[in-house]
Amino acid sequence: MKPKETNVKPATGKLGILIVGNGAVATTFMTGVLMARKGLAKPIGSMTQYDKVRVGRGDEKRYLSYNELVPLASLNDIVFGCWDVYPQNAYQAAVYAEVLKREDIEPVRNELEQIVPMRAAFDKNFAKRLDGDNIKRSEKTDACDAIPTRWEMVEMLRKDIRSFKQEKGCDRMVVLWAASTEIYVPINREVHYSLQALEAAMQHDDREHIAPSMCYAYAALVEGCPFVMGAPNTTVDIPAMWELAENTRMPIAGKDFKTGQTLVKSGFAPIIGTRCLGLDGWFSTNILGNRDGLVLDVPENFRTKEVSKLSTLETILKAEDQPDLYTDYYHKVRINYYPPRNDNKESWDNIDIFGWMNYPMQIKINFLCRDSILAAPVCLDLCLLIDLAARAGRCGTQRFLSFFLKSPMHDYTQGEEAVNHLYRQHTMLKNALREMGGYEADEEMD
Repeated sequence: MKPKETNVKPATGKLGILIVGNGAVATTFMTGVLMARKGLAKPIGSMTQYDKVRVGRGDEKRYLSYNELVPLASLNDIVFGCWDVYPQNAYQAAVYAEVLKREDIEPVRNELEQIVPMRAAFDKNFAKRLDGDNIKRSEKTDACDAIPTRWEMVEMLRKDIRSFKQEKGCDRMVVLWAASTEIYVPINREVHYSLQALEAAMQHDDREHIAPSMCYAYAALVEGCPFVMGAPNTTVDIPAMWELAENTRMPIAGKDFKTGQTLVKSGFAPIIGTRCLGLDGWFSTNILGNRDGLVLDVPENFRTKEVSKLSTLETILKAEDQPDLYTDYYHKVRINYYPPRNDNKESWDNIDIFGWMNYPMQIKINFLCRDSILAAPVCLDLCLLIDLAARAGRCGTQRFLSFFLKSPMHDYTQGEEAVNHLYRQHTMLKNALREMGGYEADEEMD
């Protein structure tokens, strides 16, 4: 069976991955990739490294790994860089994070020590619990502690991207947000609905409606880099950024890495819906002790995360589809900062369901996970796949990457609804790969 011809460009040369944030997730991601390409670790959990896609039917049916289906960048061709509010290099940050054992970091110590974070474009009002001083200062004032204007941030970040690409000899670049959750920024029609208005707000230093993350995204897209938002921030899920992505012919994806509790929810809720069982309530709570938990301990930052986590269930179990089963169920999400647990997050889900003749039942799920261990392969997959999308000429929101994201982007201005159903997301992912590989889309379950 011969695939159709495709216009996907080959993955030649170096792929630069610039990460916003040099914390637990970023250093676990970088260390794992560096260890894997030395043959000292396995990239377990990565779809791009392990999953297979069926193509063809009958006698022509085959199962192909992603790299057999489409040209993905090799782990050997990845070059890492980062920004962070703390100046420690990636080795120091990995040790400090206490996610990985020292023996799993030392073999790549030299490589990690060479990854020194650039000064971050940072506004403490958006993450009050962070106190790092490795931040950009305004060059247009004598005050040594002056926060750059939003437009200055953009210009500085663009310069960083160009310099990194040139110094490291990268052919292509991806910018990935793996930093903390910013405070909740409500979408504002006057600022966020057109590129012209967004640029004007940046130039007028509108610090209420323009989050620092928007400066990173804007700089990345203008410099020809796909951008992935790994937190629930209001960043690229606004019409102005969609317009910029179209203008620059760059792909974007977001938001919020889907790792622990929401992964379980997006996979388990379809069981309830498919079996036509009713739902009275779903209570979710978490304890987390790393830097992410510290930031989320501030109500304004937690609100951003809460909106992201709440959206999953409401798009899977919908009252308009089954009013007898899903009308007025109670859904609550909590995250509690608990320092002793560090990166080892624990989540509890209490699910009250009802069945035949309205008789009540309960389901309890206790997930003791390692947050960064689950996030690292998601980072890898998102970077490799959005680089693929760019080489395939795809631009704007990449809905096929919803599988990896907690609150997938969608065009809410046209009444579009996010797809949160895990198995539908997996089908979307496989069909996008089939299309880019020259095969026909297929809805049949494997």
